[in-house]
Amino acid sequence: MSQDFSPLIQGFGLGASLIIAIGAQNAFVLRMGLKRQHVFVIALLSSLGDTILISLGVGGLGTIISALPILSIVASWGGAAFLLVYGFRSFKSALQTEKLDAHATSEETGQLREVILSVLAFSLLNPHAILDTVVLIGSIGAHYPSGERLLFGLGTILASFAWFFALAYGARWLAPLFRSPWSWKILDCFVGCVMWYIAGTLIWNALHL
Repeated sequence: MSQDFSPLIQGFGLGASLIIAIGAQNAFVLRMGLKRQHVFVIALLSSLGDTILISLGVGGLGTIISALPILSIVASWGGAAFLLVYGFRSFKSALQTEKLDAHATSEETGQLREVILSVLAFSLLNPHAILDTVVLIGSIGAHYPSGERLLFGLGTILASFAWFFALAYGARWLAPLFRSPWSWKILDCFVGCVMWYIAGTLIWNALHL
């Protein structure tokens, strides 16, 4: 009997629709891709972070989280605090003079340890990402039989890898637009607004859970 790959395709479509949106993690990956700072590490860790969360969701953790609202409250407050701090850093960076140096190396422009910690925080401590990957994808995946559930989860994971590597490496095509310091100021303000907006929604949701 031929294998039915429709769950794989459905998982890829759902994963892409959830991931391809303006959010804290995507804004961070875009900015680092423009600066060409540790691009491969950022794309890989972002994808692996989603892989972990999706695997947990498809494995049944999403059902547990849905049954324990306190976990969502704790995650929302923790994520909001992180996003408020990072948003502040983005606004602070917007006040500085910065332009894109095409000859700068990743070692010159950013500490790998700090970048790794930021990526892990955006991936694993982001309540929106947890809700999308663990709860939503997990709950939808639960409707598939065990074999098809694995294909569905694999499809969403493939969408994550495709998106983050495309975003991180594709950002360089926008590099000419960021030769001017004003371009960076606008981007940093945009990133800061995204971070604070999402933080605000997390706080609002936590207060109304």
